[in-house]
Amino acid sequence: MDHDQPLHEGTPMPGDGVDASRMPGHWLLARMGKRVLRPGGLELTRWMLDALDVGPDDRVVELAAGLGATARLTLARRPAAYTAVDRDPAAVTRLGRLASDRRTTMRAVRADAADTGLPRGCATVVYGEAMLTMQPEPARRRIVGEARRLLTDASSRYGIHELCLLPDDIDQALADRIAADLRDSLRVGARPLTAAGWCDLLASEGFAVTARRTTPMALLEPRRMVADEGMARALRIAGHALWEPSARRRLLHMRSVFRRHQEHLGAISLIAVPTPPARRGGIP
Repeated sequence: MDHDQPLHEGTPMPGDGVDASRMPGHWLLARMGKRVLRPGGLELTRWMLDALDVGPDDRVVELAAGLGATARLTLARRPAAYTAVDRDPAAVTRLGRLASDRRTTMRAVRADAADTGLPRGCATVVYGEAMLTMQPEPARRRIVGEARRLLTDASSRYGIHELCLLPDDIDQALADRIAADLRDSLRVGARPLTAAGWCDLLASEGFAVTARRTTPMALLEPRRMVADEGMARALRIAGHALWEPSARRRLLHMRSVFRRHQEHLGAISLIAVPTPPARRGGIP
């Protein structure tokens, strides 16, 4: 493997041309060859899809679909339609090349998760992973509100998979310190909420939470890396990092932050359904 080349697999990657010391952490991980960029790993993603009960009658919209790891799992369930939304042109190019079953109508759209341009009520299932954490509060609400707009009725479902602060009564000063450390290491404005905070956000935008699961945040731990990527790819990621000192320093710094706050930092997935307008504003 030529150590000067990122692991593109023949297609463009988000962050191409940006120095490793400055690019967002998720772009750096993708450049190193990591394909599962969700805080709870494949285990929590699979739980989310199971809980969403994606099936052949569903019309699915994935917000900020990224590299397509979850898209592949969704397409394997053969929904009636699948739409990937992402604002990064390289991601949209990759997503547009995904193979789908002939019974699934598949497309990739370049748009912002808060303003997809898709028709109202076009989906029975909407989900997004590792995206709300990186948004300021007003943008979070717009994204969740857009998910609500896209869903059809009370039988439709919305899923999220995000970073989570532990416990619900965490000291605010500690929460602020964790957010600052995450921003410093990831180069994005990450600010996770507690489980109660995520539930409140969904409730305020017209959803009732029906299921939830939390797992440890172990994105860069060897055991999780192997479980998510397989042994061969995990070794390739480590080998590629060895050739790039600036990338290696970033990865080690990110892992040190995750480990420093491991007692108070986890991953969460929530499943929610739309509520009638009269019930909005609180969790039933």
